[in-house]
Amino acid sequence: MHRMMCKSKIHRVTVTEKALSYEGSITIDPELMEAANLIVYEVVKVANLNNGARFQTYVIEGKRGSGEIVLNGAASRLGETGDQLIIMCFCSVPEEDVKNFKPAFIKVDGKNKILQG
Repeated sequence: MHRMMCKSKIHRVTVTEKALSYEGSITIDPELMEAANLIVYEVVKVANLNNGARFQTYVIEGKRGSGEIVLNGAASRLGETGDQLIIMCFCSVPEEDVKNFKPAFIKVDGKNKILQG
């Protein structure tokens, strides 16, 4: 048996930009991607704390160190610049590995910089 587990979570990032004309996805600063163990084109679920919207999309890489979180394409209709999001990624873990499974939970400040501790 496998269990679906939360692999990664970036908690309370702030939307820095919207790009309706883009094909679709969410742009994330690579520093946040690495800390949360996310890769380009990986599927994520996003929850908007400001309006309750929840959606699924895929990750594209932004500019390193920029703190950018950009809602692209249709996702740009589900949030506004300044909204706070939770970005989550899930994975299937074999039952025998669940006890030792450790997700990457990342907290950020108001400028999307990783908080230590």
